Amino acid sequence: MQHANAGRRDLHGRVAVVTGASSGIGRATAIALAAQGARVLVNHRAGGDSQARAAAVVEDIQRAGGTAVTSAADVSRESDVERLFDDAARRYGRLDILVSNAGIEHPSPIADMSLSDWRQVIDTNLTGAFLCAREAVRRFRDNPADAARQGLCLGNIIFMSSVHEVIPWAFQANYAASKGGISLLMKSLAQELAPEKIRVNAIAPGAIRTAINQPAWGTPQALESLLRLIPYGRIGEPEDVARAAAWLASDDSDYVTGTTLFVDGGMTLYPEFRGAG
Repeated sequence: MQHANAGRRDLHGRVAVVTGASSGIGRATAIALAAQGARVLVNHRAGGDSQARAAAVVEDIQRAGGTAVTSAADVSRESDVERLFDDAARRYGRLDILVSNAGIEHPSPIADMSLSDWRQVIDTNLTGAFLCAREAVRRFRDNPADAARQGLCLGNIIFMSSVHEVIPWAFQANYAASKGGISLLMKSLAQELAPEKIRVNAIAPGAIRTAINQPAWGTPQALESLLRLIPYGRIGEPEDVARAAAWLASDDSDYVTGTTLFVDGGMTLYPEFRGAG
């Protein structure tokens, strides 16, 4: 595998857990971290075709010369999360990077939203992020001493948020609430953990070409409507987010903590207000 950006962005020797990595942004992020030399645990949910898709991610990484394995876990379940991080320790002996990416949507008008719809989204998107971050911190503290890492971060947590941590989203109150929660979870942990040289940041993607939001871009008419909300004039690709994650995971960003990096083509600039302020 070629490493054009070797140096401070080189992740050789580091171990990354990427949750929800069988498709979309998680898949692209796992591949990007592996391309920089990280050994990656590709998390997926058990059942369905998730395992096959995760295996395909691992095959892509290995074909390019990288190192990766799959690991099934439902991040909303405490025992599953503990087992996931045990798996990383058993296979690789340490943990350096967590990309907490797993997320779901259950849209509904608020009057029709069931408690189950609310809980499933909050449990996966927010409680899952908490469980994974808590376990990651425990594992960071257990890492073997590494003289070469002195002065640099002990561990790195990257939460996958959304532009909807700041943009309200009608009919998606559960999702928006989960991402608003991610914002202050990230900042609170960054404040708490910075003295230990554990960095905590988030990425807030805008409209990205993934299966979860295909109705928003899957037809020419839908795409045209969507692009009116994106000043930069194109939909994002999973690789746009993955490159940001690889940078935040690297020593190039060593002085960055407590920050949300918006990867949104300007969506949070509220372009519909242009000229009408």
